[in-house]
Amino acid sequence: MSDAPKEIFVLVSPKNRTVYNFRGDLIREIINQDYQVYVTGPNQTDVDKIEALGVTFIEIPMNKNGIGIGEDIRYTWRLYCLFKQIKPSVILGYTIKPVIYGSIAAQMAKVSRIFSMITGAGYLFANQSFKAKILRRIAFLLYKIGLGGSTRVIFQNSDDLEEFVAQKLVTRNKCFVVNGSGVNMQKFQPADYPSVITFFMLSRMIYGKGVIQFFQAAERVKNIYPEARFVILGNIEIMNDAIQPEELNYYVSKNI
Repeated sequence: MSDAPKEIFVLVSPKNRTVYNFRGDLIREIINQDYQVYVTGPNQTDVDKIEALGVTFIEIPMNKNGIGIGEDIRYTWRLYCLFKQIKPSVILGYTIKPVIYGSIAAQMAKVSRIFSMITGAGYLFANQSFKAKILRRIAFLLYKIGLGGSTRVIFQNSDDLEEFVAQKLVTRNKCFVVNGSGVNMQKFQPADYPSVITFFMLSRMIYGKGVIQFFQAAERVKNIYPEARFVILGNIEIMNDAIQPEELNYYVSKNI
């Protein structure tokens, strides 16, 4: 066996739970490719589950939904200091802040291969409020800087790819599409269909996810087929795009 040090791969994550839930199998495969893997996350939640994957965890605080410039500058600086210290060969960031600030920090640290994963266009693209329009202009500029230095940009659907290219946030030749995050079929086994026709949505309670459209569709269908069942599972959020509890309760109280 070679005694040469392993190349270092850094996964820049916005939330600890997404690391082992959505990126666990990817991390295992990267380790199998003989990389030493580091993972950054915003806090110490479930660190034991992340480290059980065989990685080194580094806490770098980050406010996922915040818009404070000071917080974002500190986050970028801490990522830069980490990259300068451990000298990774590859980084992969996913969701808006790890993509933008992870890529900028990696460019500053002269990381040779910078990968960005766009897991969804999100609130900034869908919301038409004045505040969202201002934030969108800032985010687009930052996306151009971050993605401009990315080696490749990974999308999870072709619509987002076309939107980013149309907005001139990234050049098409850098982009490719994968079919979502995937499901481990050894861990998750198919279950029998329910006896009643059931429509199920798994989503955070925000407008940008299409939750209100799901409610409205449920109401229309149940007017014709009252026996149909509609179920939603997700967290009630505190953010600009959040659906208010009274909006949800309206449809619950009407047995929709």
